[in-house]
Amino acid sequence: MNSTTIDIPTEGQTVLNQKKKFNFHTYVSSLLEKACMDDIKKVIHSIKLGIALVLVSLLYLLDPLFKQVGENAMWAIMTVVVVFEFYAGATLSKGLNRGAGTILGGGLGCLAAILADEFGATGNAIVVGTSVFLFGATATYLRMIPKIKRRYDYGAMIFILTFSLVVVSGVRADKVMALARERLSTIGMGFFVCLFTNLLIFPMWASDELHESTASKFGKLAGCIEGCLENYFKIIGENEKQPSANVGSCKSALYSKSTEESLANFAKWEPRHGKFGFHYPWEKYLRIGEALRDLSATIICLKGCVESPKQPSSTTRQELKEPCKIVGSKLVQILRELGESIIKMKRCHATILMLPKLQTLRMELSLLKSPKLEELDTGESIAIASFMFLLMEIVDKVEVLAKEVEELGKMANFSIK
Repeated sequence: MNSTTIDIPTEGQTVLNQKKKFNFHTYVSSLLEKACMDDIKKVIHSIKLGIALVLVSLLYLLDPLFKQVGENAMWAIMTVVVVFEFYAGATLSKGLNRGAGTILGGGLGCLAAILADEFGATGNAIVVGTSVFLFGATATYLRMIPKIKRRYDYGAMIFILTFSLVVVSGVRADKVMALARERLSTIGMGFFVCLFTNLLIFPMWASDELHESTASKFGKLAGCIEGCLENYFKIIGENEKQPSANVGSCKSALYSKSTEESLANFAKWEPRHGKFGFHYPWEKYLRIGEALRDLSATIICLKGCVESPKQPSSTTRQELKEPCKIVGSKLVQILRELGESIIKMKRCHATILMLPKLQTLRMELSLLKSPKLEELDTGESIAIASFMFLLMEIVDKVEVLAKEVEELGKMANFSIK
C-alpha cells in the first residue's frame, strides 16, 4: 500500500528558517556594502579628475609655463577632459589613440597642405578636396572593421578630425609644422597628467573588475539553481501558487556581454600589475562569459518549467526529490569551486576531479525511474521529462564551464593547489 509522506515543520526546520532569514539579511548587507564601495570609487575618480584639471591648468596660471605654450594650453585641458576615464586601461587606450591619430593625421595633413601649396590657388582647392575625400572615406571604412573598431575607433576619428583641420585650415605651409608641433606638445602634456593621476593615485583597473565579476557569477548562478530546485520540491496546497525563484543574477549575466567586452579591451591596454602580466588571456574570460550566459539562459528556462501550472502535484514530485537534490548539491558545489579557483587563481583540475562527477550525474539522471512516476498521464509525464531534460542541460553547461576554467588556469599559469 502506497503512502504519502508530508513534511511537518519541526524545531530543526524552524532553526533552518531562521538561518535562511539571517542569510537573507547578510545578502542585503553585502549588496549595500558593494553599493557603498561603488560610490567610493566614483568619488575617488571625481577627485582624481579634479586634481588632473588643476595640474593642467597650471599651464595657464603660471606665467613661465604660459609663455612657453601660450593659448595652446587649451589643447592640454581639452585632452584631460576627453581622455580621462574611470579605468586606467581606458585612459591609456584613449590617450594612445588620440596621440597616434594626432601624429598621423597632422603629419599627413602637413604633407597634403605643402603639396597643395605648390599648385597655386585653383590647384590648391582641388588637392585639398581630393585628399580630404580619400583619407576621410578610407579612415571611415577602416573604422567599421570590427577589430579596428574595438580598439582603434577613437584614434581613427581623431585622425580624420586632425587631418581635415590641418588641410583646410588655410595656414601657410611654412607655419603648418610649427602649429602641429605646438599642439602636439600640449596634447602630450595633458596625456602625461592623465597618466600620472590615473595610474599612480588609487588606480582603477579594468582587469581587476573583469576578473572579480567573472568569478562572482559562478556563485550567483549556483544560488539560482539551488533556489529553483528548492521551490520545485516545496510542498504546497492545491490552491497555493508555486513560489517564484529569484533569477535576477541570471538576467544580469545575460546582459553583461557588452560590459565584459569593454573591460577586456581596456585590460589589454593596461601595464603589468598585481597578478596580471603581459599577454594575459583576457579572451578566455570572454569565452567563459559566453558559457555563463548559456547556463543563465538554461536556468531561466528551468525557472519557467518549475513555475508552470501544468507540473504534477508537489507530493508526486517528491519521488524525484532525493536524486535531484543530490544532483543539485553537486552542481552547486562544482560551480562554487570553479568561481573560487578563478578568484584565487588556483588550478581546478576539472578533467580529473569534476568531469567524472558530472558524467556520473548525467548517468544518474538518464537512468532515474520510479513506479509512481510511470502511472502519470501524458501531460504530467511530459512536464517531468522537461524538468529532467533542463537539469541534464545544466549538467552539460557546467561541464563546458569546467573545461573553460581549466584551460584558463593553464593559459594564465594559475598556481597548483
